[in-house]
Amino acid sequence: MRVVLSGGGTGGHIYPAVAIARQCEAENADSTFLYIGGTRGLESKLVPQEDIPFKSIDITGFRRKLSFENVKTIMRFVQGVRRSKKMLKEFKPDVVIGTGGYVCGPVVYAAAKLGIPSVIHEQNAIPGLTNKFLMRYVDTVAVSFEGSEKSFSGAKKVIYTGNPRATTVAQASRDRGFATLGVPMDSRVVLVVGGSRGAKAINQAMIEMAPMLEQLDDVHVVYVTGETYFDETREAIRSSLGTMPNHLHVLPYVHNMPEVLACTSLIVNRAGASFLAEITSLGIPSILIPSPNVTNNHQEANARTLEKGGASLTMLERELTGKGLYEAIAGIMNDESGRKQMAEASRKLGKPDAAKVLVNEIKRLVAKR
Repeated sequence: MRVVLSGGGTGGHIYPAVAIARQCEAENADSTFLYIGGTRGLESKLVPQEDIPFKSIDITGFRRKLSFENVKTIMRFVQGVRRSKKMLKEFKPDVVIGTGGYVCGPVVYAAAKLGIPSVIHEQNAIPGLTNKFLMRYVDTVAVSFEGSEKSFSGAKKVIYTGNPRATTVAQASRDRGFATLGVPMDSRVVLVVGGSRGAKAINQAMIEMAPMLEQLDDVHVVYVTGETYFDETREAIRSSLGTMPNHLHVLPYVHNMPEVLACTSLIVNRAGASFLAEITSLGIPSILIPSPNVTNNHQEANARTLEKGGASLTMLERELTGKGLYEAIAGIMNDESGRKQMAEASRKLGKPDAAKVLVNEIKRLVAKR
């Protein structure tokens, strides 16, 4: 099967596409891929690292205020469609898959106009602008959150698949996670992550909270600051405590996050859709701090979905304090029965077979062609 993947801007759009590729390979070793991304997004760095052939188009997103830049965006879209058609004709894919971000707009639109079977995957509870536009042209829309199908009422077909990234994480080794962190096997681990680039507000709360953590019995707190904030955050914590205690681990980045998640008892994090798919596939309870700086406030909608299911607590950034965050963590970690109930609720919301479900739909479309 020859597959074109497109999506980008953030890891939340890129990693689901990579997960789809890995599932295709697992089911058909002869699968071949082309990833079409943007010249400016993270995909230009991350995708080649996955040994997936990569080509790019120059495209930008629309600004929500009237701006001459939007005229330039329309021109780039038209040029992107033209370039995408050329690449598609050369590669001759059986199917084209878009996983979100404005870069997949011209690619998937070009595929539809060429009569190539096409699928888009929406990670968030509130759909992005690009996928709302593309739903009229694609053969299938796949959604991550059960119940969000109604957001695509104008589509030919909508299916609930979950997020394919969940499949990747569900197979991660718990023992390797403990080894990565250098903590005793079967330790209770609280993981605090501010997203791939870090989050200033969460960093500040972590600094304020650090002196209180010694009150948590038999708990290792792992704080991933993001590389930008690492030095200043670590020094602020060390200055506050006088030393770095054994129960607190401050890291700039975690390269094998699935394995670290596999050994985590509780996570504090933003509410990006791909990350939520990962933690529910493993049944991890969470405290979610949605980023307020995202389109349509979709992270809060994502977080509220888990909270409603009993798997999570939501803390808004404007209400975040070190004391409040510590109390929320302590409340969960000091109530093992309640934590296990949250873990079970998280697991029920997970879809560890998401990649397989989505690839089955792709194979159905290809067979129909």
